[in-house]
Amino acid sequence: MKKSILTLICLIAAISISQAQLFPTFKVGLKGGLGFSSLRSEGRFLNSDTKTGFQLGAWGRVGIAGFHVQPEAYYASKKVGIQTEDGQNGDATFKSFDVPVLLGTRIGLGPIGARIQAGPVFSFGQNEDISFTKPAEWSNYKKSSTGIIGGIGADISSFTVDLRYEHGLSNLNETGNQKIRMWTIGVGFSFL
Repeated sequence: MKKSILTLICLIAAISISQAQLFPTFKVGLKGGLGFSSLRSEGRFLNSDTKTGFQLGAWGRVGIAGFHVQPEAYYASKKVGIQTEDGQNGDATFKSFDVPVLLGTRIGLGPIGARIQAGPVFSFGQNEDISFTKPAEWSNYKKSSTGIIGGIGADISSFTVDLRYEHGLSNLNETGNQKIRMWTIGVGFSFL
C-alpha cells in the first residue's frame, strides 16, 4: 500500500514537471538594476575603473517546451572611469536605450525556478548624451553599439532576480578599440 502511494506521488510529480516544461507561458513585468561597468581600450586613452550606473525598464517572457525568449527594453546609465592621454582622471556617462533579446531555459516547479539566459543586446545612444567631467573631443563616439549578454536568474512567484554580464562587441569610438564591459544585478516584478 505504501509503495503504491509513493509511486502515485512520484508519477504526479513527474507529470507536473513535464507539463510545466511543455505548456506555453507568458509573463510581462518591470525591472530595475545596478550596473558595474568599465570601458576597455587597447590604447591609453581610457582606463578600466569600474563605476556604478543603473537600468530601468520592462521585460516580457514567452516560453514553451522548457525554453523561453525574453525581450527587454530599458533605459541605462553606464558610467566608466577615464584617463586622458595627459594623465587626467575623470568619469564618463553613457546614457542609452538598451534592447536585449535573451534565449534561455527555466528549471523549477511552479512559482519557484532558476533560469539561465544569453543573447544579443542592442544599445542606442540617447540624444548624443555622453557627459564627461573633463573637456575632450568626443564627436567620434558612435550612437549605437552591439554586445552579448548572459547570466543566471531566479523566479520566486512574481519576483525575479538576475545576475548578468554584458560584453561589448562593437567599438564605441570610431577611431579606437573601446568596448563596454558590465556586470548587472537586477530585480523585477511580473504583473502578468
